[in-house]
Amino acid sequence: MNEVLELKDIIRGDIKFDTNLLDDKVLFKSDGMPTYHLANIVDDHLMETSHVIRGEEWLPSLPLHHLLYKAFGWEAPEFAHLPLILKPIGNGKLSKRDGDKMGFPVFPLEWKTEEGISSGYRETGYFPEAVINFLALLGWNDGTDQELFSLDELVEKFDLNRVHKAGAKFDPEKNKWFNHQYLQKQSEEALAELFISDLKKRDFSFVEMTNRSLMKRIVSSIKERANFVSDFWELADYFFVVPTSYDEKASKNWKEETPVLMKQVIDVLVSIDDFTSLNIETIVKDWMTTNEIGMGKVMQPLRLSLVGALKGPHLFDIIELIGKEETVKRIEKAIQSL
Repeated sequence: MNEVLELKDIIRGDIKFDTNLLDDKVLFKSDGMPTYHLANIVDDHLMETSHVIRGEEWLPSLPLHHLLYKAFGWEAPEFAHLPLILKPIGNGKLSKRDGDKMGFPVFPLEWKTEEGISSGYRETGYFPEAVINFLALLGWNDGTDQELFSLDELVEKFDLNRVHKAGAKFDPEKNKWFNHQYLQKQSEEALAELFISDLKKRDFSFVEMTNRSLMKRIVSSIKERANFVSDFWELADYFFVVPTSYDEKASKNWKEETPVLMKQVIDVLVSIDDFTSLNIETIVKDWMTTNEIGMGKVMQPLRLSLVGALKGPHLFDIIELIGKEETVKRIEKAIQSL
């Protein structure tokens, strides 16, 4: 051989290979079938492939493939060897085991092996657009600080010349961040339908009759705290199910005088005709101001009564959404239980 091949890679630039260091490759198996190296070259040539874009682990095969093209008298395509996606922790290429160990998907769809089932991005609840956006930025950027790209923007801006040579560490938390961003972009109508589908899986028979307008408002009140639609239930279960227990730490806000105050709150709520969030808030706060009652003495016990914990969106939005009758029932239950 005694030749130095001077080859060009779109990402890595000029690369030199000493042919004396190349080993002999098997091109045909004993049964007459071609090996990958030969079949790959022939397929790409017959398909008139202009660019071969593959992982950097194939870089050592570049001189062999180039020599095969040359031996056949064919023009070689352009090559681009992408950097590897690396483990989140430690060194080395990302693997299925990393996902199983750390609890994030690696495959697009559910993957069944002898060891069990690994959930895919679809089953975990990732939006396709979020996955594409995240993967595009593993080893590439457009030269700006922009992180969210539509598919059309990626088509327009993506350039192999801006792909990095070094491997990119996979960040599961950043992946979730992208999905959060795309969840916020979804219409409330679309999210409500997805949430209803999730509720059906939880065997809630009433969901078929659920008011879509109400569901949209519930989704609107909780979506900012969700990364996935599957998070909605934990964030909104109290809209559908009366609390059966109360957070122990939050229960410390329930003082000796709290039952009397909660009964007074019931009287105030029952007297309200325009049972909308803003009007309820105005009347309840005016009542507290008039009677010189501190916010903490009412607001936290009231939230605890309705939710079972000190969590959730705007308190008066919750009151409007579950309705006057349900609100009163929950306060009365808390008075009896706490």
